[in-house]
Amino acid sequence: MSVLVNKDSKVIVQGFTGSEGTFHAGQMIEFGTNVVGGVTPGKGGQTHLDKPVFNTVQDAVDKVEANVSIIFVPPAFAADAIMEAANAGIKVIICITEGIPVNDMIKAKEYIAAYDCTLIGPNCPGVITAGEAKVGIMPGFVFEKGSVGIVSKSGTLTYEAADQVVKAGLGITTAIGIGGDPIIGTTTKEAVELLMNDPDTKGIVMIGEIGGNLEAKAAKWIKENGTKPVVGFIAGETAPAGRTMGHAGAIVGGADDTAQAKKKILRESGVHVVDSPAKIGEKMAELLS
Repeated sequence: MSVLVNKDSKVIVQGFTGSEGTFHAGQMIEFGTNVVGGVTPGKGGQTHLDKPVFNTVQDAVDKVEANVSIIFVPPAFAADAIMEAANAGIKVIICITEGIPVNDMIKAKEYIAAYDCTLIGPNCPGVITAGEAKVGIMPGFVFEKGSVGIVSKSGTLTYEAADQVVKAGLGITTAIGIGGDPIIGTTTKEAVELLMNDPDTKGIVMIGEIGGNLEAKAAKWIKENGTKPVVGFIAGETAPAGRTMGHAGAIVGGADDTAQAKKKILRESGVHVVDSPAKIGEKMAELLS
């Protein structure tokens, strides 16, 4: 089993012929992802990376039955790309773009609520199901098939956690990079819930950071509904108060937004919190032994 993407996913790339879209689509194809084409307005009818190019997402859905989209579109147009994908019937929309105006994302999130779709991101590394499909920008060689799911706000810590879990002999089911913007599609709680309900996932790594309340909401859900061990790490312990740290959502707005406060909430909810990212793999191995 897996969540969100697998070997049967029919993936298209919005912004297919741009430099980012080209590079990462090539990496995804090399990984074995079923990329069925891409979208670049005005270039429909051409081929790129030996795949068809379409003018619209609707064309891609109609002609190659696309059901997953990954977005490499500049910030000014990315919210429109998200809405276009939802409107065309895409089920899983993964937006990599960083720097989308918050006002645009508010409108896009409200718009897609009327559709049966899941948005991951924006400003995220994507989703990878080990051995099946990589829909994102993660280094695929790190992810080997196994029994641990990952939910993370941080791209690089996703790869770091995966590497440790693999080296601990456990491997990965699906890793979900939810993104670090103030307005994102899928929350930490929703991603944890997907993995908690996946029969092949035996343990979950949850990586959060300062700012916002996503981790606290996830912790409350885990306390009430959790059936598998969760290892937690919160990034940003030494971040100066009041400063945005890389991710637009990583700014401490109140007492509960600090790393210390979040760790306390997680521990009280039964999450096994590690104080260093270097301990993630060994802690999960200990819990699953």
